[in-house]
Amino acid sequence: MKEPIYRKKPNNLFATIEENCNYIKNSLNETGDLEIDDVTFQNKRGKLVYLHTVADIEKIEKIFFQYLKEKPQGKKISEQTEGVSIHKINNLQKIIELLVEGMSILLLENQHEAYVFDTPIEMNRSPDEPDTEKTVRGSHMGFIEDLNTNLYLLRNRIENISFKVKYITLGTETNQQVAIVYLEHLANKEIVEEIEKRVADISVDMVYAPGYLEEFIEERPWSPFPQNLYTERPDRVEAHLLEGRVAILCEGSADAIVLPVTFFAFFQSPDDYNSRTYTSTAFRLLRLFSFIGTLLLPPLYISLVGFHFEIIPYEMVTLVKASITGIPFLPFFEAMFMAITVELIREAGIRLPSPIGETIGIVGGLIIGDAVVSAGLVSNVMVIVIALTAIMSFTISSYEMGNTVRMLNLPIMIAAALFGFVGIVVSSLFIIVHMCKLESFGVPYLSPLAPLHIKDLKDSIIRVPVFMHKKRPEEIRAQEQIRQGESREWSDGKQ
Repeated sequence: MKEPIYRKKPNNLFATIEENCNYIKNSLNETGDLEIDDVTFQNKRGKLVYLHTVADIEKIEKIFFQYLKEKPQGKKISEQTEGVSIHKINNLQKIIELLVEGMSILLLENQHEAYVFDTPIEMNRSPDEPDTEKTVRGSHMGFIEDLNTNLYLLRNRIENISFKVKYITLGTETNQQVAIVYLEHLANKEIVEEIEKRVADISVDMVYAPGYLEEFIEERPWSPFPQNLYTERPDRVEAHLLEGRVAILCEGSADAIVLPVTFFAFFQSPDDYNSRTYTSTAFRLLRLFSFIGTLLLPPLYISLVGFHFEIIPYEMVTLVKASITGIPFLPFFEAMFMAITVELIREAGIRLPSPIGETIGIVGGLIIGDAVVSAGLVSNVMVIVIALTAIMSFTISSYEMGNTVRMLNLPIMIAAALFGFVGIVVSSLFIIVHMCKLESFGVPYLSPLAPLHIKDLKDSIIRVPVFMHKKRPEEIRAQEQIRQGESREWSDGKQ
């Protein structure tokens, strides 16, 4: 029995239009959004093929029912279809791929090539400021879900011939484009090659979000600490690219992944560079203090009440004792109950529409906090401790790092409930040792603190004036270390 035509996988077009259309129809499983219209062009019978769910109908009508209908005899199509990309193709498999991308195909009888018109639907939102990375001063523009727009935003900010984009297609079912972006003359070639290798080695049916990529390319996927920085801000990506780092952008996502990064990069904000040095340093130290406070405040309270009551100042003993008297639960279970309640309120506020979410967050927190204290289930001091912990966790500028520190609360609280201060010290040492062992593409996670690079501390824990940032971070190993020359010679050494 003769094999059906659609079972074959030809490279070139068939001899007749009908065979080509039948093959396309069967290859696309006779999908309902496939349109095959009869057209006549220069006295030649033809078929116009497109998917109306991804192709722009208005653009198609403008091309085929205005330009081509009025086309004089003997002229080429490219002379009449101004503003629309067009090329010829004779590969039938490629034609099917282009149809899925939103292209329109014109097949003509007795012609071994088809015309491909660039007619995908453009549904892009404006590049608004990201809700999770708002700033007071500076740029208020953010990435969107369109890859080309995001690359335009970066190219518009970095008008440099060394700006390089490398595309890799991922997802065996979705064929999603991923762009690796870096500056050719700055980025370390070994790091770039390693990133490209890890991304190219990914074999998965779909790339839902950059988070899919992260778990494939990071060295320690089981670590609670994020080893890649997520951002929706072009100005933040620009700053990291100019330091010699690499960014990964994915079609359909407004997030960019910056790598390699260090621990202190998660506590930097674009506002730090739009404010005075002392102000920026103070707020950066406040974020680092909030990280430590979120990690240790509930365990410290559990240890004080359960093991080391004598350390509490004499003036406060009566207040703390009156607060915990009559509470039927141990401090650990109080803390767990309140921490889970805060997370439930937070999740509810995120999932609900904005006006309702804000109401749930404020009213729910007040009602539940007052109710549990009045019922004698939780001490009022514990409510204060957990509320302060939650506020400190929200000051961390990175959403991923904020989630990490809240999750690390649990093991330290367990250690505090079992062993007091000894448990806190031992569990904290485990976390510090783990962080010292972490690397992001060969860059130590705690750099420039461990290993110590004193010169790089000027833009990590603190922020000195920008004119003193004469070199790029040493741990990135950029090809060009010098980033600026002398800019304040007029000051005669007076700073």
